[in-house]
Amino acid sequence: MNSDDLYSDISRYLKGEMVDFLKYEPDLSNLTEFEQDVLNETRKILYGTTITYSELADRIGSSGSARAVGQALSKNPYPIVIPCHRVVARSGIGGYSGGVELKKRLLDLEAKDITVHSSAVHFSN
Repeated sequence: MNSDDLYSDISRYLKGEMVDFLKYEPDLSNLTEFEQDVLNETRKILYGTTITYSELADRIGSSGSARAVGQALSKNPYPIVIPCHRVVARSGIGGYSGGVELKKRLLDLEAKDITVHSSAVHFSN
């Protein structure tokens, strides 16, 4: 990953611009195959959308492993680039390695264009 481009894109994202981070290929080689599957599928969640941990588990062919998906997301070495903040619990916002308040802020940042593609919901402050 070109660090100058990445820093610029993260800055633009934090200013509220929609940025496609799929152009970056994060190195996930130190993670298990399951963790890589979870994070690679998470990369496909579009800006302004959320899905549940269960839905993410289904997408990778591991129905019933929502808790394991959450654990894999907690090992995300590239938050924002791999948008794990877009994965929420069925009955709440769920956790986030940067803290729930940061997760809410990131979701709020994307809220102007948010579309819910699941039973997951957007949470505001």
